[in-house]
Formats: sequence, structure tokens, C-alpha cells
Amino acid sequence: MASLAHSVRGLVCRQSQLIRTLTVRSISSVALQQPKQNQRVLAEPQVPLPIFKIGRLQLQFTRSYSAKEPLTLQLIKERVLLVLKLYDKVNPEKLSLESHFINDLGLDSLDHVEVIMAMEDEFGFEIPDGDAEKLFRPADIVQYIADKEDIYE
Repeated sequence: MASLAHSVRGLVCRQSQLIRTLTVRSISSVALQQPKQNQRVLAEPQVPLPIFKIGRLQLQFTRSYSAKEPLTLQLIKERVLLVLKLYDKVNPEKLSLESHFINDLGLDSLDHVEVIMAMEDEFGFEIPDGDAEKLFRPADIVQYIADKEDIYE
């Protein structure tokens, strides 16, 4: 019975050491044996990473690097229109790429700010206020995002 308690204590110590190692090294992910099929590994580490064995379980650390999803002009248009269709103050029937937010869709300046913030959330970057003041149509937003992400037809 004492040997079982000693084994469990040793396993708990190894697990806590493993957790401390994960925290100190800030390993991005833990994979079992090999990366998943859809996981792209763009750079292999120079130093082989250790394999930890806990009972029958083997853990090996891997670092995976990937880029953002490639954007196309069509994908940007679809995402911009989708965000606008989901905005509760926009009538989806009146919405097109050439619709003016204030004149055609009836939005006010506060709604315009909320639309710009929604676009920032959707595309993951901040639009400066000076640039946001010029974006009054979905086509303007599409063109701005395409220029920012270096996407051309």
C-alpha cells in the first residue's frame, strides 16, 4: 500500500513539474505523438523538444505557426455585407455595395461609428478616425480593407 502511495505521489510531482515547465516555457500547444492533419507546421524547431511519459500517455511539445486566412476581394465584399446585414438598423433589402450609410440606409453618425467598430472587429485591425470619416459606403470599406491588406484584383 505504501508503494502505491509513493507511486501516486511521484506521478503528481511529475505532473506538477510538467505544468510548471509548460508555464515557464510558454509552449503554444501540446500534441499527442504527431500534429493533427489540418495543422500546418511552417517551421520546425532547431532543438528537439522533450517527450514526456505519464503512464501510457506520451506528450510531445510542438510549435505551430500559421498565417491568417488569405483574403480575396470577393471574400472581403461578402464579409462586409454580412456584417452590415447583421446590424439591426440596416435594412438588408436596401443594402448594396453602393448604398450610402446616411442618405440611403438612414444611419446617423453614431451608427456610422458602430459600423466602423464592427468592421474593425471583423477584420482584426483598427481603422483610424481620420480614415473612418471617409468610409460612407460598403464599397469604400471594401476598398480600404483591400488596400490595407495589399489585395488587388
